[in-house]
Amino acid sequence: MSELRWHPILEEWVIVSTHRQKRTFLPRREECPLCPGVLEIPEDFEIAVFENRFPSLMREPPEPAVEGDDFYKVAPAKGICEVVVYTPKHEGTLTDQPLQTIYNLVRVWKDRYEELGSRDFIKYVFIFENKGEVIGVTLHHPHGQIYAFPYIPPKIERELSSSLKFYRQTGRCIFCEVLKKELEDGRRIVCENDLFVAFIPFFARYPYEVHIMPRAHLRSLAEFDDDHQMALARILKMVLMKYDNLFGFSLPYMMVMHQEPTTGEVYDYYHFHIEFYPPHRSRDKLKYLAGCESGAGSFINDTAPEEKAAELREKPPHSEEELE
Repeated sequence: MSELRWHPILEEWVIVSTHRQKRTFLPRREECPLCPGVLEIPEDFEIAVFENRFPSLMREPPEPAVEGDDFYKVAPAKGICEVVVYTPKHEGTLTDQPLQTIYNLVRVWKDRYEELGSRDFIKYVFIFENKGEVIGVTLHHPHGQIYAFPYIPPKIERELSSSLKFYRQTGRCIFCEVLKKELEDGRRIVCENDLFVAFIPFFARYPYEVHIMPRAHLRSLAEFDDDHQMALARILKMVLMKYDNLFGFSLPYMMVMHQEPTTGEVYDYYHFHIEFYPPHRSRDKLKYLAGCESGAGSFINDTAPEEKAAELREKPPHSEEELE
């Protein structure tokens, strides 16, 4: 079963994908399906992209297993799910990859955003990575994912709505305003370069939640020139290294990329950014999304963003020269 079911109270789609219960779960090293020569992955590659064998969304989805109506609507789960394998090496993480590899990955992300977004049934291209068993990752091999949605996901809809409202009221971009405030204050800046800034926002919900934002008002990867692609690779590498140097182990996280939908419209009021959600609130304690967060949708942050940003800022690397 793979279908979309409408949540009439929250007014959002829920993906029901029962076949994913059978997906590979933490296999032994020699059975890893992302290693070279296994399944459809060639023996020789730098970065590999292929369609997920257990996709939540399908190019040719089956008809819904249940019959909907005007209230309980159902629809085929039409879309595309891809896996992006960062390296042929099974061990390590994205943090361990050379700067050139991360730059190449940014180029791959741009290519997939443009190619998938050009399809008329794709409304949003969501690029993300789940890292670490506490996040729920099922394969250890360094990789990320791309979901090409037939609709705009709920969180993006909320961002678009607030962005448009602010733009109509002020004539300015709300993300540019956030960046301006963070730069003026300075206490929550983690690192920066000529083209990008990484910071823990004033309104952070996770203790070590870092946002990366371009200084220029760019709506998506499609607007990135080569300088922006390299600068993004550099600041990504810096943030990832600071995360791993924070507690002395490879820090788990969710990394999510928010950018302009691919509906064919131009969203002048929207702004590309990356958000990181690490689950750790200390070396040996996790932040759980319990009753208040999951049930009420209201986050509680047990830490001060200014203090957590200072912790990350003090960790190496302290400059881009240390990346080389």
